[in-house]
Formats: sequence, C-alpha cells, structure tokens
Amino acid sequence: MPEPASPRLTRTVALLNQKGGVGKTTTTVNLAAAIARRGRPTLVVDLDPQAHATIHMGVEPGEDDATSYDTLLDPSVCPDAVVRTRENLAILPAEVNLAAAETELAEAPDRNRRLTTALETLGREFEFILFDCPPSLGLLTLNALSAAREVVVPMQSHFLALQGVGKLLETVQLVSRSVNPDIRVSGVVLCAHDDQTKHAKEVVADLEGFFEQSREHDVPWRGARVYRPAIRRHIKLAECPSFGQTIFEYAPGLAGAVDYEQLGDTFLSEWDLMLERRRQREGGAPEIVIPSARDATPA
Repeated sequence: MPEPASPRLTRTVALLNQKGGVGKTTTTVNLAAAIARRGRPTLVVDLDPQAHATIHMGVEPGEDDATSYDTLLDPSVCPDAVVRTRENLAILPAEVNLAAAETELAEAPDRNRRLTTALETLGREFEFILFDCPPSLGLLTLNALSAAREVVVPMQSHFLALQGVGKLLETVQLVSRSVNPDIRVSGVVLCAHDDQTKHAKEVVADLEGFFEQSREHDVPWRGARVYRPAIRRHIKLAECPSFGQTIFEYAPGLAGAVDYEQLGDTFLSEWDLMLERRRQREGGAPEIVIPSARDATPA
C-alpha cells in the first residue's frame, strides 16, 4: 500500500517596518487575500495592538472572544478556537490588550517563542502565514521574527524611509544571531508608489544597488530584492479597511487590486518553484515543516 502524501510546507512571512503609515497592514491583508484567491489556505496573524489587520478583514472580537493576546499569554488556549476563517483566508485577530503582553511576558523564559509554540498546531492547515507586526521592535515583533522564516519590508520610496530600512535590516541581523538563525529578508514591497517622480526612481535605484552589493556578504538580506509590481497609490486602498473588506471585495479591477493580485502571483510562483526543486531533489513530496523550520523558503 502506498504511503500517504506528506503535508505541504508552510511559508511564514513577517511584514515589518518600524515606521507607521507605510502600507504594512494594507500589504499584509491584501497580499494574503491575493494568495487565498488562488485557492491556497492563508492565515494573517495580527500582532499589532491597534488591530488594524483585524478591522481590515471585518472581524470585531467580542469581550469573550479569544485573540492573539490569549494565545501568547495562555499556552492552554488553542489557536484553532481563535482563528476566524472565510474561504481560504483566515485571521488570528488582535485587540488593544495585546499591548500589555510586552510587560506581562517580560520575565517569561520562553517569551520570544510563545507564538512559535502556539502556531505549531496550525502548521498543517495553512500553506501561508503572514504576520502583521506592530511598528516597533518589542516583544511582539520578536515573537513574529522567531516564528517566521522570512521578512518582507513594505515601504514608501522616500529618502528617510530608505534610511529606516537600513536600521531595520540591522535588527533582523541581530535576531538571526540570537533568536532565529534561519530568518532572512526576502525583499521590499513599494507601497503608494509613483514611479514618475525622480526622487522615487533614485530611492529605488539606491535600494536595488544596496541589495546587489549584499550578494557577496553573509547577511540575512543577501538574497533580497525589490518586489514587482510596486503598489500604486489609490484612494480605494485607504477606504476599504473602513468597510472591513479587502481591495478585491471593495474595488476589484482597479489599480490596487491589480497590483496586489500580481504581487500575490509572484509570491506563489517563486514558492511553487522552490517546492518543485525540493521535490525533485528529495524524490518525493516535502515533509511538514513548522513555521520557524529550515528550508521553508524560496530558493
């Protein structure tokens, strides 16, 4: 009797930027939605106490509903009971109390790996897990960087934003040395982008040049790139969270939806290529890998 096929790998991505208002949550939710629309089970983990990703996806946790706060503070809380799912897109919602987790877990010996432990039970359910990180580098972000295999940086093509990315990359390098040696930076997603301005073109050129120079160095961003397409500025992207909808529900066919759909296809194509290469290398289906495990990343 043939052995049953092994479960799929899980691609885990932390979307991170220390600066707020750059399109981080918008990118997390709409990229996840684009992937889910292709029939791939996708989970958004909201780790921001502002709960913007939760609101964006039309979820309003009640007083008695568990959230990501509960999964971090109480190991007995099963993430399966917390996740809200619609078709292939799910969310582990956040709430304002999540801000207290920074203090409440400060002395816990496993404080940086609480999220990794909580998500192990979800590894077989989702092919993609995207973490919406708060715009800070505290305990919540460290939990995301411990659980994720990749970092994607949403940013706007401004000079000061470029400086901020440099500091963020240094932080990822520190995390790779102490908390998660497997983590790497996959690249940058340009948000609210206007490719007609000279300034934007110069910032993008500087960023691509920086990544190219990093190819020969042993740093977590040696394989990073600027993702295409850039996400064009459109007012509908700012409006859809207030209706609890993704851009595909609120304004399908417009620029923002087209850009995120193409970005999602880019993520899927590179992931599927990695899976095929791994399958050929190992001569069979890939084994299950929990969110922080090795090799669950595109080549």
